[in-house]
Amino acid sequence: MWEDFKKFAIQGNILDLAVAVVIGGAFGKIVSSLVDNIIMPLVGALLGGHSFEKLSITIGDSVIKYGIFIQSIVDFFIIAVSIFLFIKLLVKLKIQKEEEEPEPEVEPDIELLSEIRDLLKEQKRIGETE
Repeated sequence: MWEDFKKFAIQGNILDLAVAVVIGGAFGKIVSSLVDNIIMPLVGALLGGHSFEKLSITIGDSVIKYGIFIQSIVDFFIIAVSIFLFIKLLVKLKIQKEEEEPEPEVEPDIELLSEIRDLLKEQKRIGETE
């Protein structure tokens, strides 16, 4: 089992995953900052100066902060759209690369084919004489 793990780790899968997690976390913070500090204040200003962070409902002793939840939904959609567009771009670039690379022409080795032909003729001749 240890050998399998070492093979897995050496292939780079763990490093790729670690890099993806770190970059994803940093990207999430950037999007959260964008939503919290730019998008939601602009939306709030367009809706009459309301702050989404302060939107809440009080039920008994509990405070339900649905404004923060709305900001989290906006965060999610921005991240989801960004990832979708990034993957779509990668797929498009991969398809273009595959289309640009022509398949190499396979030229038959005439000498090798001639040898094969001669061997087949010889085998046929031996088979007829027996």
